[in-house]
Amino acid sequence: MRAALCREYGSPDVVRVEEVRLPEPGPGEVRVRVGAAAVNFPDVLLIANRYQMTVPTPFVPGSEFAGVVDAVGDGAVDGTGRPLAVGDRVFGTTMIGAFAEQVVVGGSSVRPVPAGVDDAAAAAFGVAHRTAMYALRTVGGLAAGQRLVVLGAGGGVGLAAVQLGAVLGAEVVAVASADDKLAVAAANGASILINYRERDLRSALRAEVPDGVDLVVDPVGGALSEPALRALRFGGRFVTVGFASGEIPRIPLNLVLLKGAHVLGFQMRDIMAHLAAEAERDDAELTDLLAAGRVRPHIGATFPLDDVVAALRHVGDGKAIGKTVLTLAG
Repeated sequence: MRAALCREYGSPDVVRVEEVRLPEPGPGEVRVRVGAAAVNFPDVLLIANRYQMTVPTPFVPGSEFAGVVDAVGDGAVDGTGRPLAVGDRVFGTTMIGAFAEQVVVGGSSVRPVPAGVDDAAAAAFGVAHRTAMYALRTVGGLAAGQRLVVLGAGGGVGLAAVQLGAVLGAEVVAVASADDKLAVAAANGASILINYRERDLRSALRAEVPDGVDLVVDPVGGALSEPALRALRFGGRFVTVGFASGEIPRIPLNLVLLKGAHVLGFQMRDIMAHLAAEAERDDAELTDLLAAGRVRPHIGATFPLDDVVAALRHVGDGKAIGKTVLTLAG
């Protein structure tokens, strides 16, 4: 089978599409013929060996996918507990391996694709929307009628947070680096738009939401974090999701003290390890929203597998709006 292979760490240019051995599923595992795979910023970091964990080379990058089951190991069941069978349409996540014509994962890592959802949308849905939902609901405690600020609102997680925040009944303030990103955020439910390259973020938030906000979701870090924290009303919550800017901010603790603020960290593996019941609730709600058509990932760009380097650059250079997807002949 053909797969994108990283044989050495570096920029996206080190990745090559090669013929590799077809993997076989073991007990409890399933092999999926991949129709589409989404490209995420952590994929770029793993290739550069700049992620919080190291994957030994050589490896096939790619963490989320959708397609059709073409082989099933003994006793394999999906994430809902249903036995898997050849021909099932599924979507799922994995640390590595998705940028290939076939991928083998544990059965519990996949779920059925709802009727009416194509492979590209299914592949682009899992990581960003689950991250956003957990950050908003399980960690951030967002409720209808509250005011939400989303930093990096044009990216995969940011745009998912905008969309889900609006669906959950919040007033959404979208913060992004360009007007085209903000236009997409507006189409997905944001009512207040701030281009931080054209306006000082602290002043803009003071002008747009003078009485403060209830929740900030921050997948960006860097210079945007402190002015967003300052926009919290007393007792507000600030959820840090990641540092796409490449800079970990230093937050003045006197701001936390004066505002009675709650600064909260989000990491996917911690949610699954320590808040499994809440995660299961969020997953069920997300699947219902996807099946009902109330949420859909915005796919800003698609590339064939042969253009995987260009797709990784597109994401790594911050050009992506919403999700970027690889299509595979499969």
